[in-house]
Amino acid sequence: MNTKDKAHQLLHLHEQRAILQVVNVWDVASARVVADLPGTTALATASHSIAATFGYDDGENIPVELMLDMCGRIASATDLPVSADLEAGYGDPGETVRRAIGVGIVGANLEDQMKPLIESVENVAEVTKAAEKEEVGFVLNARTDAFIRAGDRPLDDVISDAIERGRAYLDAGAACIFVPGLLSEQTVIRLVEGIGEHRVSVINVPGSLTPARLEQLGVARISYGPWTQRVALTALQASARELLTGGHLPEGTQPLN
Repeated sequence: MNTKDKAHQLLHLHEQRAILQVVNVWDVASARVVADLPGTTALATASHSIAATFGYDDGENIPVELMLDMCGRIASATDLPVSADLEAGYGDPGETVRRAIGVGIVGANLEDQMKPLIESVENVAEVTKAAEKEEVGFVLNARTDAFIRAGDRPLDDVISDAIERGRAYLDAGAACIFVPGLLSEQTVIRLVEGIGEHRVSVINVPGSLTPARLEQLGVARISYGPWTQRVALTALQASARELLTGGHLPEGTQPLN
């Protein structure tokens, strides 16, 4: 598929009743391993994981050129649509998305970092304009940090902020609203009611609702952020510990193609 077709396919995956699960990847090897699995329909990068691969802390500390280069390598390694975690846009969301499209990316997360709503809406609109100029139906998964920056604010206020921002980002051209955090079932219900069915995207962390339950509640998409890299590194550390104490590689270890 070409870039336009991949973008169309990614949007379709968000809109269908079955929930979209994207297992986050951080390099070509991890992308190929996940892409080869039955049931994988799209991939998403994890900014934290890519930054860590190159020795940078998360939070736009990695040079944007290095981040986009890895995203492009991942997109080139698979025929599946790839959505990229572009943090807050590296100072110029529209230009960053334009460059991302140029390396084969057809969707992205964009953080609002709880900046003033008008500024955040303008950033979403800039991404939409950039994608239109590239003539690609880019799938923007606009992220609100209402929960992860909530502090000790009342839950009702946090949910109201997430809904207000989510609706505003949809109006500005976003396809889906990403609300990261450890969310209770009742909170997910309220978010879906307030933002819309098949318009809410969540991250699953230890203790999160199951994918089956989230699908029943009308959530559009689940991602896993840096947790997939942590799983891989935990397994690596456990294997290294076994080897260094006289053990063997785990049975069933598969060769990489």
